[in-house]
Amino acid sequence: MTDELRGKVAIVTGAASQIGIGRAIALAFVRAGARVTLADVDGENLDLTAQQAREIGGPDCVSTVVGSVGNPEDAERIVRQTLDRLGGLHVLVNNAGINPRYDAFWNLPVEHWNRTIGTNLSGPFFMARAAVGHLRAQGWGRIIGVTTSLDTMLHGIPYGPSKAGHEALLAAMAHDLKDSGVTANVLLPGRAVETHMVVPTGGPSHRLQPEVMQAPAVWLASSASDGCNGMRLTAEDWDASLPIEERVSKAMAPAGWPQLGRRKA
Repeated sequence: MTDELRGKVAIVTGAASQIGIGRAIALAFVRAGARVTLADVDGENLDLTAQQAREIGGPDCVSTVVGSVGNPEDAERIVRQTLDRLGGLHVLVNNAGINPRYDAFWNLPVEHWNRTIGTNLSGPFFMARAAVGHLRAQGWGRIIGVTTSLDTMLHGIPYGPSKAGHEALLAAMAHDLKDSGVTANVLLPGRAVETHMVVPTGGPSHRLQPEVMQAPAVWLASSASDGCNGMRLTAEDWDASLPIEERVSKAMAPAGWPQLGRRKA
């Protein structure tokens, strides 16, 4: 146990999978002293994550909410129950996502497109919209969006476009939140992670483990990241052997590649 997040309350969506990024981040938050609402549609595995968290932080360190971030009523309920049960809210991690796979976009059923966009893009908007009033009122907060690498965004419909939209959403949120004390930043692994979201290869894997996200997520959620807004942090580049200034410089760049938008034709 450490104290980087002592006194903080967080929501982590998509926290159920036992080999997932959401679970890894939630456990890291508890280990850093936070109390956490775990949200997911999978109640059975959500209870397993909660049990693991309580083994680290004690019986009162987590609350669970079963619901879909793609449903605006569920998003409001997740935030409301966090405030009621844990007595506050400081950090929102929009991690929930799905990744249906098809060989070509013309074979993708419309309902799968709608569900993916609803979860991966509308979901982060609904959650942030539900949480931001409280965060702004207290003058401090963190919105962290888990996205993906640019090459992944440009391949694989509907997952890639949904994550590209999520990153653009975070960049726009950061602009709206400027000077409010609330920040919006992107966190991504850097390459494929060993989760249910990727296709098994059957051979030796060069994928990252979900735990690669833990240390940078804790930093982004803490007061140490005050002033960091509208940035993308690549977890694979977070080098704990470097001084913090060099670590941040190596791992961080503006969210949404604004430098490309400023180029003249």
